[in-house]
Amino acid sequence: MAIAYDGFEPSGLAHLPFGVLRAIKLEDMLGAGCRFKLLLADWHAMINKKMGGDLEKIRKVGEYFMEVWKAAGIDLSKVEIIWASDLASDSEYWRIVVSVAKNVTLRRILRALPIMGRRVGELQEAAQIFYPAMQVADIFYMGVDICQLGLDQRRANILARELAPKLGFKKPVAVHHHMLMGLQGPAKLGGFEEDKALDMEIASKMSKSLPETSIFVHDDPETIKEKIKRAYCPPRTVEGNPILDYAKHLIFRKFKSLYVERPERYGGDVEYYSYEELERDYVEGRLHPADLKNAVAEKIDELIKPIREHFERDPKARKLYEFVRRQEITR
Repeated sequence: MAIAYDGFEPSGLAHLPFGVLRAIKLEDMLGAGCRFKLLLADWHAMINKKMGGDLEKIRKVGEYFMEVWKAAGIDLSKVEIIWASDLASDSEYWRIVVSVAKNVTLRRILRALPIMGRRVGELQEAAQIFYPAMQVADIFYMGVDICQLGLDQRRANILARELAPKLGFKKPVAVHHHMLMGLQGPAKLGGFEEDKALDMEIASKMSKSLPETSIFVHDDPETIKEKIKRAYCPPRTVEGNPILDYAKHLIFRKFKSLYVERPERYGGDVEYYSYEELERDYVEGRLHPADLKNAVAEKIDELIKPIREHFERDPKARKLYEFVRRQEITR
């Protein structure tokens, strides 16, 4: 059975990419018959100065993450959850880290820094240079066959594929999933990738550290509706449109249709059974942005409602949520 993995730095409140999209991708892998490992990268988060670099706080956020996964419908009995601190307690792990570092140039390591959301000029501590080698070592140490990560992690996966034969490890398959766009729409080029399209996707992603551009799994229906109402959604335009992005990658993955309510004078109610139908009508001007937004807001609320309610009802989950909510979110 193939081993697939995804890794997360415990930091901040869960948003749509974490609480909904990642659950969909995990279901895909489990459905394909993979054995799945979820890495709670607490040491990586500490190096990346998440939660102020406080390892105790980071681990608390990791516990909160597990509650999000449980509430999102992930069967944790089918998933192996691993803490990076457990890897770091084994000298064999550090032997692999050093082997990776000895077989790659400093320039190549610096080019991989976008995996931690940093550019070279943003380096603050020497420890941050270890990060790419650690992420590659994670893959080798855990015996991973499939790296199921966001596009912003591609440089670490490419490095792992290149080094695997030389270091005597199996060459992992890299499966990079789409990154949900933030409510603000297309961002300026971020300097993360030479490829402009990739750079734009990474720079425009929904980010927990930019709460005004994000929808969180704890948002109530009115908050979701208001955020969607303010979102970038140019008429007849698909490229860079976050509302269509959510329809394609979330709604039509979880629901059979999208029902749009509107007055008779504007064409009356309409139901779409595929994203392609929806996109066609939108591009041809038969669907107004305001009507699309209302329908998408309703479905997003339906998606996150079970997660939101879990944290409202469960005392342990509620306590973890309140702890994370009080923390300062760092990029």
